[in-house]
Amino acid sequence: MTGFASVPDGYRSGFACFVGRPNAGKSTLTNALIGQKIAITSSRPQTTRHAIRGILHRPDAQLIVIDTPGLHKPRTLLGSRLNDVVRETWAEVDVVGFCVPADVPVGRGDEFIVNELRSVANRTPVIGVVTKTDLAEPEQVVARLTELSKLMEFAEIVPCSAVDGYQTSLVADLLVKRLPEGMPLYPDGDLTDEPEEILVAELIREAALEGVRDELPHSIAVVIEEMAPREGRHPKAEPMLNVTANIYVERSSQKGIVIGKGGARLRQVGTDSRRQIEALLGTKVFLDLHVKIAKDWQRDPRQLRKLGF
Repeated sequence: MTGFASVPDGYRSGFACFVGRPNAGKSTLTNALIGQKIAITSSRPQTTRHAIRGILHRPDAQLIVIDTPGLHKPRTLLGSRLNDVVRETWAEVDVVGFCVPADVPVGRGDEFIVNELRSVANRTPVIGVVTKTDLAEPEQVVARLTELSKLMEFAEIVPCSAVDGYQTSLVADLLVKRLPEGMPLYPDGDLTDEPEEILVAELIREAALEGVRDELPHSIAVVIEEMAPREGRHPKAEPMLNVTANIYVERSSQKGIVIGKGGARLRQVGTDSRRQIEALLGTKVFLDLHVKIAKDWQRDPRQLRKLGF
C-alpha cells in the first residue's frame, strides 16, 4: 500500500479521544502527544469547537487522538451541537481519556460527564488523566487522584503535564495498549486529517480570543473565504498564499472590541495568526481579515449551518 511502511507483529492502530469539562487541558495534551500544534488552545473555556484528529506515529503503533469540545450544560444551540460532537466521538473510539485539571477540585461538571461516560465504559476502556500537574502542588495532585478514583472504575489513572512533558509518553503508552492490532490507518508523516482551511480558521480564532473580554469568546467564529496562491509575484520571489477570512461576531459592540482602537487589535490578530499559519503551511502568507456581524448566530440554526456547525 502506497505511503505505508511495513509494520512489526503486534502493531496496533486505532482511535482515542480526550473528554472533560471546558478548559481541562485536552487540546494542550493532544498537541503534546502529536508533537505539533494541531488543536488551538486558550485560557478561555470552550475554545475547541470541532473534533480535531491528531495522528501519533510510533514504531509499534499509530494512535489517532481526537480532541473534543468541553462537555458542559448548554445555554445555546451551539452548545448543544458541541455536546453532540463529544457524544458521537466517544461512542466510536477504542479508548477514552477523561481529563481533570490538577489545580481545580473535581466538581459537579466532572460528575455530569462521568455519569454519561458510564454508558460507554462497559464496552470502551476509560483512562482517568489528571492534567496540568505543573500548576499544582504535590498534595493537590494526590487529592485529584483520590477524587478521580471515587468517581468511577477507571482502567488506569495517570497524572501528567503537557507543558513540562511529565508522563505524557506514559499517557500515550496507556492509550496505545488498549488499541486493537492492525495496520496503520493514515500514511506515515500525516499529523492530522483536518482540512487546511479548518486549521487556518482555528489559528485566526485563537489569535482573536487572546486578550478579549470574558463575554466574547463564544461569540467569535471564523470562516475562510479564499486560500489561493498570490498571483503577479516576481518569478524569483518566494511563493505566497492569499488567505481571506471573515471573523464573525454577534453584535456591533463586539465588532468594535475585535477591531480595537484605530484597528490596532485586528492588526495584532493578523500578525499573531499569520506567524502560526506560515509555520503550519510552510509558506509565506498574505492575510486579509474582515470583521462581520452575524446576529445571535449561536442560537440560529441557519447561521450555525453557514458557519460550519
